[in-house]
Amino acid sequence: MPKIKTHSSSKKRFSLTGTGKVKRAKAFKRHILTKKTTKRTRNLRKSTIVSDADAATIKMLIPYK
Repeated sequence: MPKIKTHSSSKKRFSLTGTGKVKRAKAFKRHILTKKTTKRTRNLRKSTIVSDADAATIKMLIPYK
């Protein structure tokens, strides 16, 4: 079997946990932060797990991670 190319933007955005789940950063933390509450921006710092529906697709994009 030939090697599979890794999707360049996906390797920067996603990582795998020890159990094989896909981890991602939360959205809406880049700009226009003044109107968002401190509690909300603090919770956006945390990483989260990708939904099961999208995880299979993302795993194909990052085969060697």
